[in-house]
Amino acid sequence: MIRTLSKSIREYKMPSILSPVFVAMEVVFECIIPLVMASLIDHMNGSSMKPILYDGLILIGLSMCSLFCGRMAAIEAAKASCGFAKNLRFDMFSNIQSFSFQDIDKFSTSSLVTRMTTDVTNVQNAYGQIIRGLVRAPLMIIFSIVMALGINARMSLIFIFILPVLAFVLIGITLIVHPIFVRIFHKYDAMNDSVQENVNGIRVVKSFVREDYEINKFDKRSEDIRVDFTRVEKILAINMPVMTLAIDLAMLLVSMIGSNIIIKSHAADLTTGELSSLITYGIQILVSMMMVSMVFVMVIISEESAHRIAEVLEYKSTLTSPQNGIKEVADGDIEFDHVSFSYSKKAKKNALSDISLHIPSGSTLGIIGGTGSSKSTMIQLISRLYDATEGSVKVGGIDVRDYDLDSLRDQVSVVLQKNVLFSGTIIDNMRWGDPAAGIDEIKHACALAQADKFINQMPKGYETYIERGGSNVSGGQKQRLCIARAILKKPKVLIFDDSTSAVDTKTDALIRKGLNDAIPDTTKIIIAQRISSVQDCDRIIVLDKGRIAESGTHDELIRKNGIYREIFESQTGKEAEA
Repeated sequence: MIRTLSKSIREYKMPSILSPVFVAMEVVFECIIPLVMASLIDHMNGSSMKPILYDGLILIGLSMCSLFCGRMAAIEAAKASCGFAKNLRFDMFSNIQSFSFQDIDKFSTSSLVTRMTTDVTNVQNAYGQIIRGLVRAPLMIIFSIVMALGINARMSLIFIFILPVLAFVLIGITLIVHPIFVRIFHKYDAMNDSVQENVNGIRVVKSFVREDYEINKFDKRSEDIRVDFTRVEKILAINMPVMTLAIDLAMLLVSMIGSNIIIKSHAADLTTGELSSLITYGIQILVSMMMVSMVFVMVIISEESAHRIAEVLEYKSTLTSPQNGIKEVADGDIEFDHVSFSYSKKAKKNALSDISLHIPSGSTLGIIGGTGSSKSTMIQLISRLYDATEGSVKVGGIDVRDYDLDSLRDQVSVVLQKNVLFSGTIIDNMRWGDPAAGIDEIKHACALAQADKFINQMPKGYETYIERGGSNVSGGQKQRLCIARAILKKPKVLIFDDSTSAVDTKTDALIRKGLNDAIPDTTKIIIAQRISSVQDCDRIIVLDKGRIAESGTHDELIRKNGIYREIFESQTGKEAEA
């Protein structure tokens, strides 16, 4: 895990090194100050002001040097921790982009969002404390003990004996709270999943008046997290009183024993200034232990976060480009050769079973079937969003697993039923299809998708700003814009996954006619619920429970008197003529 995360430090290695260096220098100056202070106190005997002024100037110099080093350590630690967090987010996001749909399902969207926000922030805070606080505290303890031993070895034993007790308490707290933090982060994922689901389906929630139900569901999950966090805080609350008690007892013992030594030896074995220094060193040692405990708490919180981040960074997608993958797609010829598919190895049955199908380049295939018949699953195998469990899918005569992924997907354009537009102008969204597309090309593609009319009616036309998710356009307008975006890619294969469901039948027919005339060499696959959307296709298949139940032209399927004819008659409201 540490090796994985450390790769994200990169250009912030120097600040990560400079911060501990400045911390070490700060500790040295702070440990010298009590010695000079002891000298200053011992010189307060009324004989002369000269040594007092001399010691005072040295103290001012040491304090200024300590202040400078402390400030530089804080600046460098901030640079290192913030830069480290930035690189972690970048590396996670980059790796997530290579994930397949199956990988996204495994982690869940809400969990990935939590890892890139809350978890990265936890690791950032812990890293800043590690390269500063966790360096400072041990050095301060070591240097202070060495200085104390030099002043009076017997008195220093008080500090040495109390350290193991504090360490034992710290380790005990760590072992208790760590499993609870692991559980809390999993509950965070569930809560974020609930929020995401509610926001995405807010229209449904309101239309069914389920606000109170959603609020109660969220409240229960939030309360569950509160209970665990309260339990953790109760345990962690033991830490500070124990540390404070240890400091108070240590100072009391040092003051009592030290005063007794001074009186009995007439300041021969221990001077007042040296006792003052011992007290200062004792405070530094015990305060450093408190700092160690605070940093350890932060590290405990971040440890599970670090594991979750490393899990994403180390994860290798189930779909990767082969070495020296083919980058040229010859044409839009598609062949399914005894293809079966299941979403996981544990699945009891296949989503697709023994699909054999040939789609000639430039032809149009219609796919129709009931909900859950795996229509969308089937076309996702073409662009290799999933890999076939058995059999093979070929595009241009070559198995899709032999292609470079980017090259394959660049030639297989998919227009989804749930279309997504991004914030930006209409032109910005169109250039997702072709970054170099000129305005004339964009207008032509929009005309083919029957989107030009409503665009021209907008006040700013093609410069109209699309809100996040396309919330300021209707469902039908969104679909037509997404169709135009796909056309601009000029793909070898163009797939419509029920992507005209929100447009009227006349517009649907005009879109299909425009595509047939403008891109006759492109293989077109149309998934639809409406018979009217597929009846003019060169070939139509009917999927039922993941199998091809029927195949043929519209007229052939009507004559078969099977599922297709049943759907046709239910949609048209009349008996089909043989």
